[in-house]
Amino acid sequence: MAVNVLVAPSGFKESLDADHVAACIAQGVRRADPTARIDTLPVVDGGEGTARVLAEVTGGRLVPVRVTGPVGDAVDAHFALLGGDWEGTAVVEIAQAAGLRLVPGDRRDPLKTTTKGVGELIRAALDAGAERVVVGCGDSGTNDAGAGAAQALGVRLLDVDGQELGPGGGELRRLARIDTTGRDPRIGTLSIEVACNWSNVLCGPNGVARTFGPQKGAGPEEVVVLEQAIQQFASVVHQNLGIDARSMPGGGASGGLGAGLHALMGATLLPRYDVIFRHLDLETRLDRANVVITAEGRIDGQTANGKVPAEIARRAMRLGVPVVVLVGAVGDDARDCLEAGIDAYECILTAPCTLADAIRDTPALLEAEAEQVWRLVRVGIQVGSRAATVSCANI
Repeated sequence: MAVNVLVAPSGFKESLDADHVAACIAQGVRRADPTARIDTLPVVDGGEGTARVLAEVTGGRLVPVRVTGPVGDAVDAHFALLGGDWEGTAVVEIAQAAGLRLVPGDRRDPLKTTTKGVGELIRAALDAGAERVVVGCGDSGTNDAGAGAAQALGVRLLDVDGQELGPGGGELRRLARIDTTGRDPRIGTLSIEVACNWSNVLCGPNGVARTFGPQKGAGPEEVVVLEQAIQQFASVVHQNLGIDARSMPGGGASGGLGAGLHALMGATLLPRYDVIFRHLDLETRLDRANVVITAEGRIDGQTANGKVPAEIARRAMRLGVPVVVLVGAVGDDARDCLEAGIDAYECILTAPCTLADAIRDTPALLEAEAEQVWRLVRVGIQVGSRAATVSCANI
C-alpha cells in the first residue's frame, strides 16, 4: 500500500534552508520506499525565505528592489507578488530590508538601525499594483518601532521644535508629535497584515528593549535608553492617535515594527502561523497525509512555544495525523514537545562530531536519518496490518 507523506520542515540555520531540508528528507524516504507518495512543503515563519517560499508555492514571482538597509547603506532586496488565488497580494519580508544579517558586527546598535527599507518595499509593492500586503516579521536587526518604515511612506515624526527625527530607535526619545497628513494616500485603501510572534509586546518587562535589544547589539546602558525611547513612542501614539500600543499582542514584533505598522499604517496584527499556513494551504495538505515528517535544527523545551514542528503538530493532531521530527540537536526538556502533538523525534547525528562537520554533512545526515525513520514507519505499517489479519482470523 502506498503511503502519503507530507514532508514539511523548517530550515537548519547556518546550514540548509527549508527547501533543501525538504529535498534531503524526500530523497531519504524514496530510498526506503520508492512507492511512497511524497508531498514536499518547505515551511517558513515570517523570517528569511518567507517571500521566496510563498511565491513558489502560489505560482507567483519575486520582484527585486534596491532599498535602504538597516545601517543606511543601499541593499539589494525583493518582495513577492503571489499568484493563484492570492493574486494581488504582495509579501514583504522584514529580513530583506532590516535583517540582522545586514548589520555588520561592528555596527550593531539598535539606537541607530532603521526600518526605512521596509517602508520602501511596501511602497514598491504599491507601485506594482498590490492591493494587500503581508509583512513577515522575523530575523530583524532593528528596534525603531517601525519609525523608519512609516517615514518612508510619508509619516512625519517630529520633535518639540517641529523637526523631523533621524533614523534609529534612540531618536524616539525626542518624539513629540506624529503627523500623518503626508502619508502615501494609497495606504488608506491597502490591506496590511503583519504575521508576527503573538507573544511579543512593545513595552514593559518583556518589551522589545529588554528582550531583543541585547540580541541586536545593545549594552545595558543602551537598553535603558532604548526602553525610554520606546515608552516615549507609545505615549505619543496614545496622545496623538488614541491607540494604546504598549501591550498589544504582536506589537513588539521586529523591534516594535508590529506596533508601528498598526498605529501608523492601520495594519492588522495576526499570529504568524495563522497567516503563513493559510498561504501554504497546510490544512488541506495535512488532511491528505498519512504521516508528517518535519524538521528543525534543535528541539528542546522551547520548541512547543511557537516553533515550526510544534505548530504543525498541533494542527496535525486535530486530524489524527502522526508527526515525526528530525533534528540536528536535542536539548533540555525536549520530551515536553511530545505533549504538543509531536509523536517522535530523531537526531540526525549518529556519532560525536564538531559543529563544522555537522553543518557540512547535514544533507547526507538528513537523507540517512529520513531513510531509517521511514523504514521504521514501514515496519509499523506491517505490524498493524499483521495485527489486523491475526485479529480477523481469531474472530
